[in-house]
Amino acid sequence: MTNINKPPLFEATIPFTPDGQSKIRKLLIANRGEIACRIISTCRKLGVRTVAVYTQEDVLSQHVADAHESICIGSIEHDTKNPFLNIDLLLKTAREADADAVHPGYGYLSENADFADRVRAAGLTFVGPTGQTISTLGDKRTSKEYLRTHAPEVPLIPGFSGSSQNVEDLQDAATRIGFPVMLKASAGGGGKGMRVVREASQLQSELERAQSEAQRSFGSSDCILEKFIESSKHVEIQIVGDQHGNVVSLFERDCSIQRRNQKVIEETPCQFLDEETKKSMSDTAVKIGKLLGYEGAGTVEFVVDTATKTFYFLEVNTRLQVEHPITEEVVGADLVSLQLFVAAAGRLADVPELSDLTQTGHAIECRLCAEDPNRDFMPSHDTVALWKPANPHRDASSVVRYETAIQSGASISIYFDSMICKIVVWAPTRALAIDILAKELANTACVGIKTNQLFLQSCLLHPGFKDTAYQTSFIPTHLDELLRNPYHPELPKYMSAIPGLLFDALKKGSRSQCLRDNFDAGFESLRIIDLMRGLPPSAMRRP
Repeated sequence: MTNINKPPLFEATIPFTPDGQSKIRKLLIANRGEIACRIISTCRKLGVRTVAVYTQEDVLSQHVADAHESICIGSIEHDTKNPFLNIDLLLKTAREADADAVHPGYGYLSENADFADRVRAAGLTFVGPTGQTISTLGDKRTSKEYLRTHAPEVPLIPGFSGSSQNVEDLQDAATRIGFPVMLKASAGGGGKGMRVVREASQLQSELERAQSEAQRSFGSSDCILEKFIESSKHVEIQIVGDQHGNVVSLFERDCSIQRRNQKVIEETPCQFLDEETKKSMSDTAVKIGKLLGYEGAGTVEFVVDTATKTFYFLEVNTRLQVEHPITEEVVGADLVSLQLFVAAAGRLADVPELSDLTQTGHAIECRLCAEDPNRDFMPSHDTVALWKPANPHRDASSVVRYETAIQSGASISIYFDSMICKIVVWAPTRALAIDILAKELANTACVGIKTNQLFLQSCLLHPGFKDTAYQTSFIPTHLDELLRNPYHPELPKYMSAIPGLLFDALKKGSRSQCLRDNFDAGFESLRIIDLMRGLPPSAMRRP
């Protein structure tokens, strides 16, 4: 089994116009950071010129350097409106740059129906679904109501998705469903505006908190209420649809390792579920996509009751997901190229590689975030004195993939998401993928800022993660154990790069406190930092 080879990655070629020109020649990326870098990478392979947009707070982001053109669109701190949410500004920038297409990335305006419609109305190609599809599927309330009417066979979690936000109505619904229940922001995702309510006395206060967070994050305070399934997994299906009614499934991802309802580690395949259940989930996802003539890449999310292996529809993310690389690694399909292909009216039936898709090997992704797990995962903001991935170079046969926009000297701003890098590993087996990823984390240096690097290692090396039946409650259940250093019996074999990392850190003059706090590769367990205390102060001073 270990002789399995990683599937080669194929890119779908963008269709041509009758006069032989690519239907997408110049793409404005209405986003930033690692996802902008990811899109630029595929565009370079396909010969598409790229336009990056950035704010003054993000001038050192790698996507600014990677794009063919980069345009400053203002300042988040000083402008009255976040430039990444300013539709008029983004359309004006696209026209002035002579772009013929816009890719929204994820977050920001990626699931904004008005943005999708206005991009198309301006005569540009929008890389994503239609505004109508986004309006119907991108909102939790409308998607459930639509499926309840048009696809009653799709299993829905018992809940209340009516328009009333009256606490008495929600209280009646919760009593009827039975506690515990989950409050969710109707218009958003990413763990924001979500609260578990275990008894009636908590409902009003938790509803107020959920509504307040939803309003700040998504501009709408509306919440829905669902039965909270205690023993559950979060499993999602990747789909791609074209403009001709075709929808294909690219299999499942297990995204059950979460903190505060936000994904931290994702993997595929999901070894907990049997093939019959996974096929049923894929068939359901494709059915939902075909109902609305879904265009582009999308993800249909389900919650799985681990006691019965029954699955329920959660929502549809009408965009490219953060965790899409693990699907690419096991399937061998470049999802960004498929997005561009179908946006240019390509037919999925004309991509021969999609006719017989299979999953090969196992892929795991972890999200390296600038946050302090010991302070309830509070975001961390500072300058990255040293960024040194353990395996920074990647080719088509590599098993390790870093997706990031940071570099040494970059500033982690309060204005942006805390995720600074995705580390993706492919291996023939799950056990080997875990082993390689733990080693990558241990041998990667991110100095100068608090990260969750040690915490991720603890998750990967925990016995509960090696059991594929782990649930969404994994982190809160094992939090005290996970906040300790990674298990010492496992650690030494992951530490081969320490001498080189220390040399680079000293050469760059990183602060001693940053070294102690931020060499999040288990150095404390080997007492290396203590040895460094004997160095003269000049060796630790910044240049």
